[in-house]
Amino acid sequence: MILSCTTGNAAVPRTAVMHTLPITQVASLPNLPRSHQLHVVSPVSKYCHCGRSSRRSLVCQASLHAAAASISVRSQQPAKLAVFVSGGGSNFRAIHDAILSGHIHAQIAVVVSDAPGCGAWAYARQAGIPTICHPHSTRPYLDMPADAPPPLDTPSLIQMLKQQLGVKFVILAGYLKLVPAALVREYKDAMLNIHPGLLPAFGGKGLYGLRVHKAVIASGARFSGATVHFVDEEYDTGPIFAQAVVPVNPHDTPQMLAARVLQQEHKLYPTAVAALAEGRITWREDGIPIMWTPH
Repeated sequence: MILSCTTGNAAVPRTAVMHTLPITQVASLPNLPRSHQLHVVSPVSKYCHCGRSSRRSLVCQASLHAAAASISVRSQQPAKLAVFVSGGGSNFRAIHDAILSGHIHAQIAVVVSDAPGCGAWAYARQAGIPTICHPHSTRPYLDMPADAPPPLDTPSLIQMLKQQLGVKFVILAGYLKLVPAALVREYKDAMLNIHPGLLPAFGGKGLYGLRVHKAVIASGARFSGATVHFVDEEYDTGPIFAQAVVPVNPHDTPQMLAARVLQQEHKLYPTAVAALAEGRITWREDGIPIMWTPH
């Protein structure tokens, strides 16, 4: 098959490498199905790779097969997820709702928390989702439910996730602990986190929740947003997968900005998790992940 392009009357093979054009131009390209277009969430980076090669170009082959891969994945058993939580779990609920509505082809096999009894833990129990407490601590957890299983140390948790539950992907949804390096290595390129700011700015140890929004407002930044990124062994430094942008208004309080960002988080994270579960990811040669739409 041949993919038409706007570079004269030339036709590029389906494995062609594409250069950068604004989304408005890409949308008007003749004979270019939506399944071949890059999914862009952030208005700050409204660019799609299409045309001739550039230094940081993407190979289009993965995008051209994205729709077929999505259909193939949905004919298989749903991917099993482990969701890590520490608080109320609004992003966890958004992901669970998207699974129940069929927008994510996955199944939440277990919820892991360092705060048993938190809102997300209670929601999981009500939904019939198994729960695990981690990390193991010599000090008793203050809010540990009487019927909660004993906390697991890292080797036991890895064994539980990989061997007993068959978890394929780990999703951090408001989990405030640093994930153990051994677990990160077990789920390399298969663990996502969402951060309430536009990384690489306003991230790192101690920057979470309202602290992020206070720092954004104090900096005078005109835009903030949410970032979904792959997890490495440090806080908020893994490869960026997707972002959504919101304005910072002149009279915003941290609470006002937090509410605006959270609305975008609830849209962005399910979209990213769906792409991960269906394998709609291309990795650039420089290690940057790109998300492709299924249609």
